Amino acid sequence: MPLFKNEHEPGNHEPENSERRTGLLGMLFVLIFLAYGARLFSMQILSGELYRSRAQDIARRTTLIPAQRGEIYDRNFNQPLVHNTDSFAVNITPAEVPREKMSALIDSVAGILRMSRDEIERKIPPQYYYLYQPIEIAVNVPYADIAALAERVDSLPGVSWNSKPVRNYVDPGSLSHILGYVGDITRDELTMLYNRGYQQGDIIGKAGIERQYDEILRGKEGRETRTVDVRGRRIVGQENNIRESPEMGKNLVLTIDRSVQTLVEKALGERIGAAVVMKPSTGEILAMVSYPWYDPNIFTRTLGEEYQALAEDANKPFINRAIQSGYPPASTFKIVMTTGILSENIFSPEQTIDCQGEIAYGDRQWRCHIRRPGHGRLNLHQAMAQSCDIYYWTVGRDYLGVERIVSYARDYGFGESTGIDLPGEISGFIPHPQWKERRFHERWLGGDTMNMSIGQGYTLVTPIQMANVVCMVVNDGKIYKPHLLKEVRDPVSGAAELSVKPEIIHESETDARVFEAVRRDMRGVISEGTAQFPLNIKTVEIAGKTGTGEVGHQDKWHSWFTAYAPYNSVNPEDQVVLSIIVEAVNNWEWWAPYASAIIFQGIFAGQNYEDAVQSLGLQYTMPVQGRRE
Repeated sequence: MPLFKNEHEPGNHEPENSERRTGLLGMLFVLIFLAYGARLFSMQILSGELYRSRAQDIARRTTLIPAQRGEIYDRNFNQPLVHNTDSFAVNITPAEVPREKMSALIDSVAGILRMSRDEIERKIPPQYYYLYQPIEIAVNVPYADIAALAERVDSLPGVSWNSKPVRNYVDPGSLSHILGYVGDITRDELTMLYNRGYQQGDIIGKAGIERQYDEILRGKEGRETRTVDVRGRRIVGQENNIRESPEMGKNLVLTIDRSVQTLVEKALGERIGAAVVMKPSTGEILAMVSYPWYDPNIFTRTLGEEYQALAEDANKPFINRAIQSGYPPASTFKIVMTTGILSENIFSPEQTIDCQGEIAYGDRQWRCHIRRPGHGRLNLHQAMAQSCDIYYWTVGRDYLGVERIVSYARDYGFGESTGIDLPGEISGFIPHPQWKERRFHERWLGGDTMNMSIGQGYTLVTPIQMANVVCMVVNDGKIYKPHLLKEVRDPVSGAAELSVKPEIIHESETDARVFEAVRRDMRGVISEGTAQFPLNIKTVEIAGKTGTGEVGHQDKWHSWFTAYAPYNSVNPEDQVVLSIIVEAVNNWEWWAPYASAIIFQGIFAGQNYEDAVQSLGLQYTMPVQGRRE
C-alpha cells in the first residue's frame, strides 16, 4: 500500500470540485446582477431626473443670436452717425462635415464667397474638426452669395448662414478718428476681457468711441436652444426649444455738432494737421478733425489690401493728430509766458525792451522773426501782439527763469493728458534741467531757456492741450475735462439714461485779474498784431495767438492758431475755443489763421464753408508766402 495518495489519479474529487465551481460561478452571477440592479435603480430612480436632464442637454444645441450695437448720434440727436444694416454671416459646423470631405468643402465655399482657402483654414484649424459649434467664417456676405450657397446646400454639409447686423458709418469723413471702428475680438483681447462677459467670436470696438464705450454699445446677445436628433437635425414641435431674444446696446449722443465738424473739415482741407473746437464752459467737443482720415467701413469688408495700404501710408491716417501727436507750441506758448510775467511781478508789463531784430548770446546771433530794424521798443502788450521773440527771450532768460516757466506750463496742463474720453491720448512733454542732465548728460543752459520761452526746443503739446490753455484763460483759471459723450439713451424709448455733467479737472491759483489781462493781450494780437489781416472779421470779436513752429527747414514751419470768441462775452455759454495746427509737411501758406477765420465766421454767422469763404472774400486770396507770425 503506497504511503502517499496520488492526487492526480482520475476520478478522486471531480464531483466535489465541479459542484464548488458551479456554486462560485452562481454567486458571481448573483453579485453582478445585484450590482447592475443597484446601479440601474440608482440611475433610474434615485438620480433619474439628473440623467434625464443631461440627456436633454446632450440633445440640445445652443446658437448665439448677435445683438445689434447701439447707434451713435451727434448732439442734435436727429440722424445717426453710425447705425446697423442687415447682412449675412456664413458659418461652418466642423463636426457635421465628414473628414474626407472637409478639404473639398473648404474649396467650394471659398470659391463661392471669393475668399482664400487659407483664410477659412485659419478660422477652422484641424483641432476644431470635432466641434459641433458653428464657426463664423465670413460676415457682410451679399445676398447673391447666400443664394449660391443655398442652391448647393445638399453638397455642403455643415454650412449655414444667419442674418447678422453690420456696422455702417454714414459719410464718416473726418469723424473716423472720433467714431473708430469694430472688429473680431483677438486672443489677447479675449484673455483680458473674458471675465467681463466677452467670448470668442464677439465683435468689439477697436478705436475711438466704439472702443471707449464698447460695453455700453455692445448690448446683450440672445440664445436659441433647440432639440436635435442624433444627426443634429432640428426636431420641430419640441417644448424644450427656447429662444432668448437679444438686447440692443444703448444709443450714444455725442457732443459733436455735425455742421461744425463739416465746416472745420473743409476749412482744414487736404492739409496734414488737426483742429479742435470746444465749449470752454463745459469741456464739450463740438468738432475734432485730424487729416488724413480713413473710411471705417473698410473694416466691415474682407478687403485686406485696403487696410494694408492705409497701414503703410507714410502720412499715418490712423493717428488722431488732435490727441496723439505732439508739436512744438511755438509762439502760442507766449500765452503761458505772459501769464507768468503778469503773476510774478518781477518785470513790469509797462517796462519796455528794445528789439533791434537780433541779439547776441553765447556763440550765436538770435534773430527775431522781424529782422532789422526789428520791432523797436515794446512793452508786454505790444510784444504779445507783435509776437516779438527778443522780448520773450530776454524776460524768460533774465527774469522768469526755467523753473518758473515749467511751473506755469504745468499749471496750464502741459505734460499731462487731458483725460478726454478717447483711447490713445498722449501727454506731450515739458522739459526741465534735471531731465536734460539725465537724458543728454548736459547741463541746462540759458539758450535752452530762451528756446523754451518762445515754444521751441524740447517742448511738445497736442492741439487738445492747446485748446485747454485757452479754456483756462477764458474761465479765469478753471479747466473742464474735454469730453465727447453727451448722453446715453435707451434704444427703444429714446429716453436719456445718463447725461454727462461738466467736470472741473484743474483750478489755478493764479489771480483772475491776470487772466483778464491775458485776454486783453490776446485780443491785441487780432486788433493790432500779427493776425490783424486774416482774423479781424466783422461777425465776431476774436482773441487768440498765432504760432510758427520751426522744424529745421528754411521754407517749412508748423502753422498754429489758438483762440476764442466772442471776446468779452457776458454769457460763457456763447463762447467757443478753437485750436488748429497745419503741419510743416504741407506747402507753406500760413493757413491756420485763415482757416480759423472761416471757422469762426461759419459758427457765428450760421454759414456753411462755402458761404463763409464768400463772406470773407477768401476765394480770391492766394496762399501767403514767406514766414509769418
